[in-house]
Amino acid sequence: MRALTSYGLPRLGAGAALVAALFVTAAPQAQARDNVGAAIIGGAAAGVLGGVAAGAIMNGMQPPPPPPPAYAVPPPRRVYVEEPETVIVRPRRGPICHFERRKVWLDDESFTYKRVEVCE
Repeated sequence: MRALTSYGLPRLGAGAALVAALFVTAAPQAQARDNVGAAIIGGAAAGVLGGVAAGAIMNGMQPPPPPPPAYAVPPPRRVYVEEPETVIVRPRRGPICHFERRKVWLDDESFTYKRVEVCE
């Protein structure tokens, strides 16, 4: 469980600075001969730095990620097997014919193309 809100360290630092400002302003005025002023300011600074460090440590501790899900073998796929279709090959009724273009020479230098029916 996280100790801080989603704002994290900046919000903690702002709160610590506010508390430190209250301590500094609420302290009675110290004289140089009292030798107390430095101790108050030093203690406040140490508290601020300690609070920032503790907040960083608490905010930095995140729970470990959850383990990956266990692999479950999917069930086998269903396969539908169809019976092969019977193919009926009919015998030819006659010859199969088609047209081709053939080169026909008119003389030694010129030629033309002629359509010729070819039957197999």
